[in-house]
Amino acid sequence: MVEQFRYLGTTLTNRNSVQEEIKNRLKSGNACYHPVQNLLSYSLLSKNLKVKIYRTVMLPVSLYGCETWSLTSREERRLRVFENSVLRSIFGPGRDVVTGEWRKLHNEEFNDLNSPPNIIRVIKSRRMRWAGHVARMGERKGVYGVWWGNLKERDLLG
Repeated sequence: MVEQFRYLGTTLTNRNSVQEEIKNRLKSGNACYHPVQNLLSYSLLSKNLKVKIYRTVMLPVSLYGCETWSLTSREERRLRVFENSVLRSIFGPGRDVVTGEWRKLHNEEFNDLNSPPNIIRVIKSRRMRWAGHVARMGERKGVYGVWWGNLKERDLLG
């Protein structure tokens, strides 16, 4: 009996908690972010290209296996903090309209800029896509039985 183990790149725990998995995924996302950090703050690249780099390089690594996560508000906040830190390096500082000084962008201001990705919306859409796959599998698959809560012993054996 173990408390946690890695299977197919995902950390599974005996308490069925995703906190450790999200922590590991965010570490992996940060490991992808640091090599391209200078590239994302480079002023000659367009913001759209930087967002595409984020979507194609960092999001898949950070959200691997997210279809099975059940998120609490604390975990959603941790994911948003990661995303906002990356978006801050992409969009850079903003100029205050009244004073004309440069300042950090507020979280709400990211939503107004080129409709950046929302990590929580991405997770929810992936969950729905996965649910559709499971629903189409049919009763002969074990995953279908787990999904609907009527798993039988024969489903586990075959």
